[in-house]
Amino acid sequence: MYDVHEIRKDFPILSREVNGKPLVYLDNGASAQKPQVVIDAVTRGYAEEYANVHRGLHYLSNLATEKYEGTRGIIARFLGAKNEDEIVFTSGTTMGINLVAYSWAMPRLQAGDEILLSVMEHHANIVPWHLLRERLGVVLKWVDVDADGGLDPQAVIDAIGPKTKLVAITQLSNVLGTVVDVKTICAAARDRGVPVLVDGSQGAVHMPVDVEDIGCDFYAITGHKLYGPSGSGAIYIKSARMAEMQPFLGGGDMIREVHKDVVTYADPPMKFEAGTPGIVQQIGLGVALDYLMDLGMDKVAAHEHQIATYARARLDGLNWLTVQGTTPDKAAIFSFTLDGAAHAHDISTILDKKGVAVRAGHHCAGPLMDHLGVAATCRASFALYNTEAEVDALVDALELAHELFA
Repeated sequence: MYDVHEIRKDFPILSREVNGKPLVYLDNGASAQKPQVVIDAVTRGYAEEYANVHRGLHYLSNLATEKYEGTRGIIARFLGAKNEDEIVFTSGTTMGINLVAYSWAMPRLQAGDEILLSVMEHHANIVPWHLLRERLGVVLKWVDVDADGGLDPQAVIDAIGPKTKLVAITQLSNVLGTVVDVKTICAAARDRGVPVLVDGSQGAVHMPVDVEDIGCDFYAITGHKLYGPSGSGAIYIKSARMAEMQPFLGGGDMIREVHKDVVTYADPPMKFEAGTPGIVQQIGLGVALDYLMDLGMDKVAAHEHQIATYARARLDGLNWLTVQGTTPDKAAIFSFTLDGAAHAHDISTILDKKGVAVRAGHHCAGPLMDHLGVAATCRASFALYNTEAEVDALVDALELAHELFA
């Protein structure tokens, strides 16, 4: 049984007030709040168990190494990877995608080669490819979304051509809430010999993920959206692709031997993990993912679907509100504008006075904002601990904003 009111007790910040009002935290698409078990793990990691990992022979180093490396297996289970050595630790999705750009794509691509993207990608899945465009002359090829914000997988498949060397696609839009059929895209791309990178920053938060079933070559996640610490994350890399990659960062931990005239590298995944890592952050991520798996991602998805359905009905009743993205199966992410001259930042400020936290701006999705013809939106993004009563609080705050700007 999924008891959201009991679950909320696991998150201490949800009991506080903001501006004299109970906090209604709807900025989960940017970063989720942390359960007490994660807070405790991070505190304990620094207060009682901290040491550097891997090379120490003393008790604390061994303990930290055991917990840190244990997270690799937890992430593999969470993502459905068959081998934990296919998991590379990163500081988040941005680092994971840059790793693929520099370690896999840069040594292999040349001028005129194409990278296929959707127009609703986050900047983290755009800017690394722009860097290759600037430095190598690769071509970015774009697929538009439908009028309702959906992304037809066949449109992506049809855009794959003889020069396409990589498809880089989100599983779930951080602006529209659109769920992308990445499995169908991966199957078609595989038949054409084209690898697929999936940005799982939002997808892994809102639904069960099985990378083996999806059939992707790369799948990146970020810890702070998964109820873990900031600075934590990972990327799944299929072993065959990992064998094709060159090291991106050089330094300690990613080497086997270093001499004046030669260097040899560690086996993957260590080969791609240079320097002292975010030890406590990754341990905290492991605790967060265990927490999610204990809840059951299928139950989380069902709860969020219920919230999304209720929120959609309430927001649809506001005829002066425009919601971007109306696909029937969208996730509980709602980006909107008010009719008239009200700027998203002004709306967000008014909502904040009522204790309702939303995000305002372009949401790191510049090409999508251009496509939609808007400069900015407000975004209310729901999580596993949000309630229908909080949807009502959002609507009440929006009605106040409408009155002020009418």
